[in-house]
Amino acid sequence: MSRQNPLRYAIAFLIALVGVAVAYLALTTPGLSLFLWAAAAVILAGIFAAAATQIADQWEKAVVLRLGRFTGLRGPGIFVLVPLVDTIAYWIDLRTITTSFRAEKTLTRDTVPVDVEAVLFWRVRDPEKAALEVEDYRSAISWAAQTALREVIGKSDLANMLEGRERLDAELQRIIDVRTEQWGIHVSSVEIRDILIPRELQDAMSMQAQAERERQARVILGDSELQVAKKFEEAARTYQDNPTALHLRAMNMLYEGLKEKATLVLVPASVLDTMNLGTTLGLSALAKKTMEEDGGGRGTAAGDEKPRPPPAREPGPS
Repeated sequence: MSRQNPLRYAIAFLIALVGVAVAYLALTTPGLSLFLWAAAAVILAGIFAAAATQIADQWEKAVVLRLGRFTGLRGPGIFVLVPLVDTIAYWIDLRTITTSFRAEKTLTRDTVPVDVEAVLFWRVRDPEKAALEVEDYRSAISWAAQTALREVIGKSDLANMLEGRERLDAELQRIIDVRTEQWGIHVSSVEIRDILIPRELQDAMSMQAQAERERQARVILGDSELQVAKKFEEAARTYQDNPTALHLRAMNMLYEGLKEKATLVLVPASVLDTMNLGTTLGLSALAKKTMEEDGGGRGTAAGDEKPRPPPAREPGPS
């Protein structure tokens, strides 16, 4: 996991440049063969200095092994290794890392196959354990997360998974954190991104939801009718003790029905009798008839009578 280090190349270049200059001086000046060996030594020292110089970023730790044994962590910043003796086994990233994982065609407790996608947020808390206790901690975390997800799905019903994602997230975080704690890794959170179910089951659940909404609508309608009936019952008790209010209400209903144009309302006679309107309507009709008869009599009075045609004569014998 070695990376490019500009500083080590710059040091090697400068020392090698000094060595080349010394070697050139030794070759051009007679009797300075000792300087030639000095130049070779300088160049070799530059190579070793370049190999020994390392730089770790602010969020990194270098796991150093000396002849195969762990000696410590280095960084962040510049540090020096012993060439050919010290090696860097791992560069451990201490930042929060996201890992996506999924479980495909996993059966729930009520035997429903589902595909679940989730995201894991974790970070290395102990770089020494992450490097020494597990071969590849990134792969180990991914497999542990997938196994925990399948385990949680197998213990949950589909309805609980769809309604209680927060509970599943907390349960997954607890299981994965227990498994990765021995590797020096802390799980910050787990979030389920999506739960995919078969298309046939989606259609069935949609029909079930529609039927449930229709049932609720009918229940609400029935409750509304019950409330209206109770209000009518209370109004009937009020009108029973107050006939005047009942008459006024009946007249108001007739008015509301007749105030629109081209409206014909058929009212039973019993209703008119109850409202004491039958006598009034009868008297009005009688008065109207009397007025018509009086008008006809005046038209046939003396002076106004039209002359009658003479009776037809019967034909006699010729």
